[in-house]
Amino acid sequence: MEEGGGAEAENQEYLIRKRLPRSLPKRKNDVYVTRKTNFAAQIKKCSKLLESEFTEIHIHGLGAAVNRAINLALQLKLTSSGGLEVSTTTSTVELFDDFESLDETLPSKKSQLRQNSAIHIKVYKIIKVAS
Repeated sequence: MEEGGGAEAENQEYLIRKRLPRSLPKRKNDVYVTRKTNFAAQIKKCSKLLESEFTEIHIHGLGAAVNRAINLALQLKLTSSGGLEVSTTTSTVELFDDFESLDETLPSKKSQLRQNSAIHIKVYKIIKVAS
């Protein structure tokens, strides 16, 4: 009977809550890209940061947003007419997902650790030195 109950528990529905990464840099020149972010608005935001007080910005993308982060950095470089350069690093980030059972007879919560790819792109102004 218990074995059947265990198999039943595996087929139950859960509400999945994805937690944010443990620690994110919180500098004014950090830009976080998601799949849902308005791309044109992100380009505008990055351009404003580079035109104002910052000589560099840091673009971060996690998981499915890695491609968007790369595209954003390349678009900034392309539109700068050679005034910007990029430097890229990648990492793996540990993420936790919480599963909340929709069936009150089962344990209410369980968590799962998973790994996700991340990209960190430094976009910076090229300083030309007179010779």
